[in-house]
Amino acid sequence: MKKGIKSIGIKLVIFCLVVIEVYPLFWMLTASLKQQSEWTSKPAYALNAGFYFQNYIEAWTRGNMATFFKNSFICTVVSLFFIVVFTVTVSFAVTKMKWKLKGFIGKYFEFGIMIPVATALIPLFQIYSGMGLLNSRLCLIITYTAFGLSLSILLTTGYLRSFPDEIMEAAVIDGCGIYKLMWYVVVPLMKNAIVTVLVLQFFFKWNDLIFSMTFISDQKLKTVQTGLLYFQNEFGAKNWGAIFASVSMCVIPMLILYMILNKRVIEGMTAGAVKG
Repeated sequence: MKKGIKSIGIKLVIFCLVVIEVYPLFWMLTASLKQQSEWTSKPAYALNAGFYFQNYIEAWTRGNMATFFKNSFICTVVSLFFIVVFTVTVSFAVTKMKWKLKGFIGKYFEFGIMIPVATALIPLFQIYSGMGLLNSRLCLIITYTAFGLSLSILLTTGYLRSFPDEIMEAAVIDGCGIYKLMWYVVVPLMKNAIVTVLVLQFFFKWNDLIFSMTFISDQKLKTVQTGLLYFQNEFGAKNWGAIFASVSMCVIPMLILYMILNKRVIEGMTAGAVKG
C-alpha cells in the first residue's frame, strides 16, 4: 500500500514538472500563430481561433530573421569546426601521447572553465578594436572557439582516459602513424563524445547574447539573439504574433537537434565515467 502511494506521488511530481517545462513552449508556439486581433479581444492565455502563419513570414522578411539566421549559422558552424579539431587534437595529445608538459597543458585548458565571461569582455574589445576586427564575424568566431575549448576538452579527455590502449597498440603494430592513428582509429570510436561537444557548444553559441552585443553593432551582422532585442522596434509594441514567431524560430532548431541526438549526448556525457 505504501509503495503504491509512493509511486503515485512520484508520478504526480513528474507530471507537474513536465507541465511546468512543456506549457511555456506550448504557449509560445500557440502565441506565434495568433492574429493581431486576438491579443486585444481575448486573454493572453486563450487558445487560438486559428493558425495565422503570416506571422512567420513577417518575422523572416520584415524582421530580418533571414539575415540574423545566416550570421548565427556561419559563426556557429565555423566555430564548431575549429572547436572539434582543436578539442580532438589537444585531448589526444594530453591523454595518449608522452611528452613533458602534457599535464600542465591539460590543466591550463581546463582552468579556462573558471574564467568568468564578463571579465574578458573589455580586454577582448580593446584587442579587437586595435586589430580592426570589431563588427566582423571573425571576432565572434575566434571568441566562440576560444571559450568553447575548455569544456569540450574536459569532456573528451574524460572519454579518452578510458579508451583502451590495446586498440592503438594494434594499429601501431600494423604500421599506422600518429596522425592516422588519431583520425582514422581514435576519432571514429569517440563519435558519441564528439556529438556531445557539438550539441552542447551549438546551444551555447546559438544562444550567445553577451559577445554579439559587445562586438557587433552593425545591423547586417547581428546574430539571432541580438536581433531579437530589436524586434519590438521593427514591429511595434503590439505585434506580439510576429515577435513570438521570431522567438519560436530560434528555439525550434535547438529542440529538433536535441531530440534527434539526445541519445548520443547522454552516452557521450557518461562515457569514461566508469572504468571497465
